[in-house]
Amino acid sequence: MRRYRIPNSMLENESEVRLTGEILHHIRDVCRMRIGSKFEVLSEDGRALLVEITAESRLDSIARVLSSRQIPALPTPYIHLALAVPRFPVFEAVLEKAVELGVKSIQPVYSEFSFIRRQDDVMKKKWPRFEKIILGATQQSGRGDLLKLEETRGLEDILRTFNQSGLVQGLFAYEGAGVFSASEGLQVMKKQAPDGVPKDISVFVGAEGGFSDREVAAFQAHGLQPVTLGGQVLRVETACVALISVIKYAFDLMR
Repeated sequence: MRRYRIPNSMLENESEVRLTGEILHHIRDVCRMRIGSKFEVLSEDGRALLVEITAESRLDSIARVLSSRQIPALPTPYIHLALAVPRFPVFEAVLEKAVELGVKSIQPVYSEFSFIRRQDDVMKKKWPRFEKIILGATQQSGRGDLLKLEETRGLEDILRTFNQSGLVQGLFAYEGAGVFSASEGLQVMKKQAPDGVPKDISVFVGAEGGFSDREVAAFQAHGLQPVTLGGQVLRVETACVALISVIKYAFDLMR
């Protein structure tokens, strides 16, 4: 079943959807959806509407709503991925998989080993492509909300404001000495949460090269747990997927 995310303004009423503009072009000209075609549209208020195109003109297509279902909201704990900016193809792969795995937000980070180490117009120029990847992955996976892509910030700035509410738990991927296994790190996290389940979990993953010794010390000074994902050296995108999956399994988020 194909899915397309639409603004609520295209909902003419509870029984019809009027498709226009770029969305119409994609549905009609790219995907060849014409009269009689059925697909789902994902609304901004978290609904999935099964629709059938019943009429079309040069400027729009009208789709009749056949059924509606509420897409379940992301369960807690919400997972927030802070990723030191890797090479852009890697970053784009992580974006796509993070959407599919139900990550709430991604915070791009400037770090000592990140691909871009300071404020740069290159990231701004890439932003429309990043947003397009998020949208495509949202439609493909049938997710109800859009992953939030935060403005890129320096690691020191992020740590300075980390967990000011006292309700956020966090850990970072690290292969040096004195690390926990991912399971041990999550057990510590559960013990620190008032009811065993934190509302938000921040996960920090380094770019190619990981984190420097100085950055590791800064993480630990802010109460973040260093965790390993095993004896093999993982690529950035593999580490992100593995760590997110471990957290989802540990908190029963794969139901």
